[in-house]
Amino acid sequence: MRTELYEHFSPEERPFVDRAWEWVVNAGEYHEVKRSDFLDPRQGYILESLANRHPDVVIRLDGGYEGAERCRALIAPDYRDLSGESMGMKVLAVTSGDQKFQTLQHGDYLGSILGLGLKRDKIGDIHVLEDGCHVVVAEEIASFVQLHLRQVHRVGVMTDILELNELRRVEKELEPLDLTVASLRLDGIASDVFRLSRNKVLLPIKAGRCRVNWRVEEDPSKPLKAGDIVALQGFGRFKVLEVDGLTKKGRHRVKIGKFV
Repeated sequence: MRTELYEHFSPEERPFVDRAWEWVVNAGEYHEVKRSDFLDPRQGYILESLANRHPDVVIRLDGGYEGAERCRALIAPDYRDLSGESMGMKVLAVTSGDQKFQTLQHGDYLGSILGLGLKRDKIGDIHVLEDGCHVVVAEEIASFVQLHLRQVHRVGVMTDILELNELRRVEKELEPLDLTVASLRLDGIASDVFRLSRNKVLLPIKAGRCRVNWRVEEDPSKPLKAGDIVALQGFGRFKVLEVDGLTKKGRHRVKIGKFV
């Protein structure tokens, strides 16, 4: 059965497939209820596809609000009603009286929280506001972060713990870009989006620091299509909004949305 499961996923995903399948089997065969840490959309998809293979298992994915990118999962036997179960999440509110506070970005908050020795899978979505930041976190680490987070990128901050109904969300903004590219290769489009030379784009891709639809992608020649989301560690993310035919010179017209 394990070999059959592996055929559907890439080699680097196998450790998570093993864990997720164990959660599913324990729920279906031994009536256990498991609450996971935060999963990215790809991991959520893997878990859902595995749960669908077991007739006696149900799951619930929840990131604290509708449309959340990172979600915790509940995996349980199918007779269990999960709608009223606690997903174990709190909101960490970060504020400051320093004027430099308004220049802080998503990566600054994430880096400072991880710098406390925490793992990424304890942190959900991060919403950078005009007057602060709201971070969805696992409730088991909320008090620790509140106690120890005193600086974000050398800016002094104050923290508070809120309930999920107090979360202030920010819709992700996309900066539109219209490109004409020689091909739909990953490295070519990424170099244009981030305004980097092809060689500078190749290094993080081949080092495993690029994800396409949350899967590690090390092939620079991978063709992109409409709907693909690309994340290049250290440079940002973009979404291919539309592939709009060819120019007279045979180049591809591509509409990109760059996350800002």
